[in-house]
Amino acid sequence: MEIQTWTFIIVGATFALYIGIAIWSRAGTTKDFYVAGGNVPPLFNGMATAADWMSAGSFISMAGMIAFLGYDGSVYLMGWTGGYVLLALLLAPYLRKFGKFTVPDFVGDRYYSSGARMVAVFCAVFISFTYVAGQMRGTGIVFSRFLNVEIEIGVVIGMIIVFFYAVMGGMKGITYTQVAQYCVLIFAYLVPVIFISIMMTGNALPQLGFGGTLEDGTYLLDRLDGLSEELGLAMYTSGNKPMIDVFFITAALMIGTAGLPHVIVRFFTVPRVRDARTSAGYALIFIVLLYSTAPALAAFAKVNLVDTIHNTQYSEVPDWFTNWEQTGLVEFNDLNNDGIINYSGDPATNELRIDPDIIVLANPEIAGLPNWVIGLVAAGGLAAALSTAAGLLLVISTSVAHDLFKRTLKPDLSDKNELWIARIAAGFAVIVAGYFGINPPGFVAQTIAFAFGLAAASFFPAIILGIFYKKMNKEGAIAGMIVGVFFTASYIIYFTFIRPELNNPDHWLFGISPEGIGTLGMLLNMAVALVVVRFTKSPPQHIQELVENIRVPGKRS
Repeated sequence: MEIQTWTFIIVGATFALYIGIAIWSRAGTTKDFYVAGGNVPPLFNGMATAADWMSAGSFISMAGMIAFLGYDGSVYLMGWTGGYVLLALLLAPYLRKFGKFTVPDFVGDRYYSSGARMVAVFCAVFISFTYVAGQMRGTGIVFSRFLNVEIEIGVVIGMIIVFFYAVMGGMKGITYTQVAQYCVLIFAYLVPVIFISIMMTGNALPQLGFGGTLEDGTYLLDRLDGLSEELGLAMYTSGNKPMIDVFFITAALMIGTAGLPHVIVRFFTVPRVRDARTSAGYALIFIVLLYSTAPALAAFAKVNLVDTIHNTQYSEVPDWFTNWEQTGLVEFNDLNNDGIINYSGDPATNELRIDPDIIVLANPEIAGLPNWVIGLVAAGGLAAALSTAAGLLLVISTSVAHDLFKRTLKPDLSDKNELWIARIAAGFAVIVAGYFGINPPGFVAQTIAFAFGLAAASFFPAIILGIFYKKMNKEGAIAGMIVGVFFTASYIIYFTFIRPELNNPDHWLFGISPEGIGTLGMLLNMAVALVVVRFTKSPPQHIQELVENIRVPGKRS
């Protein structure tokens, strides 16, 4: 069967499964909608957390960034993996013990202030919209290639699907849908890379194949370094970014992970505090399956890509090239009119432009794998993008319905009306997310990195100080969050939208890129918060006792 036929069959079957689960587990109460009733088993919650966490950035874009950046691309791998460990150890159990529905709920109650709650609502919505743009973009890319539609149409299809099961099922529907999506995405990620590892290195374990030898006896990484030198690129195994930027990007991704509202809320869905720890452990195992494989996939894809395209007659390019060329994500510009594709690290002579976001999706085609594998990868990419998009849309809708309306503007709001407001807010959020998916501020992974920087600069200090520093007060938290998110957002917007021509190390503050500036924003947030605390009143005694209660082990809950 043709690729498109296989794609229709596999993607159609998975979509039917997701929608069926959403109907079966649809939310009937606000607690179902916000935290799945608080009774999700740890194993299922671990799988759902992994699916929520491993977004289009992880599935579609991370290996592509590593393939094109080599060593420098590892910042995404290190930052996102280390960040989840930070979240599981430092935040998850304590937030579950606090027992609130949302991150703004925690901030509002911990800092005994509707003002703090409103700042947190703004930050949650802002971060979620930035993050969800990358997911919708990833959805559009998959549909564009495999259903032969424009990226814009692909984004709209994704909007409709995610609206259906996110709005109907709420957190309950999303949770069990994400369990299924994890199974789809991890199977779709591992199957092709195992096949390719066997084909190229004779080793069924990609992690070992990554350090193994090719058929001609050369080591894979030596081959990549040789290709990089031949093409005039930086050595694959050595860095090109300033070390300070590598450190700040990695830290921003790690710290941002611990401040992402759609991941944090997952730990409110389990029955007990110890279940939050257990589900975090399960999630880490499920995440490592993909993250430990990504470098191998990137290396295999880069070798196959260069071998099949560089110095090839354009009239003789393989089918995958012309298929992806139709999406606009692969482009050949014959500068010297010789009909031969020259792929080079020199912008003056390079004739090939390849969007890094296609690497994982195109990899099975480049390697010549069966068509059903290509359809499976398409389904996996959609599962990754839609699972995270649904979690983010839920954060936006609950922030509006619960934290803005129920807890601030209209405390007497009935559960039924609160649920309606949450669904309307989710519908509005889908439309805005779709717009940013069609007009994204960067590559999928880059766009998502901006969201992590914003989370690091806003939520992380407020949460970590709220848990471990009982003298932290509302004035300090509010001032810190405002300064942190304003500084980080301004820096990103300036270099990404206002003056993109200046987006290089010569003009960055201290040599820190927009992807890494969230770390500096976090430090500013903490510094401002701790200074303000020194000159303002301590929190009420009952708040300090509350902090002691959630931090110090007591009765099991």
